Amino acid sequence: MTLVQSAKVFGMTLLVFLIIDFLWLGVVARGVYYRHLGHLFRDSVNWTAAILFYLIFISGLVVFAIQPAAAAQSAMRALWLGMFYGLVTYATFDLTSLALFKGWSQTIVVVDIAWGVALSGMISSAGYQIAGWIS
Repeated sequence: MTLVQSAKVFGMTLLVFLIIDFLWLGVVARGVYYRHLGHLFRDSVNWTAAILFYLIFISGLVVFAIQPAAAAQSAMRALWLGMFYGLVTYATFDLTSLALFKGWSQTIVVVDIAWGVALSGMISSAGYQIAGWIS
């Protein structure tokens, strides 16, 4: 995959990720997160931190799941590598938060890790399809 193709895959994958994650955070699971962690929420989102997260996270998905799956021409590899990447990254955040912060919810640990696995698998699969269309 060329640099230009990788950039296109990155951009389109990022867009799909943002749409699905914003629906999850803003509509589907909003109440769950507020119920369990509302006491920790800011009055407004720190957009600089959020944007950096999304850029770094999608970069990782492209490098560690989408590109290897595209090279192997394997949709299942995209799914499984994406799910594993989601497990590692979301578990790192949630379990570290549970270990360090008073009031961190065990329910959120389970919900958020499950979401990270599912989301990363879906997005890696979508990114794999996008890579196929672009190349």
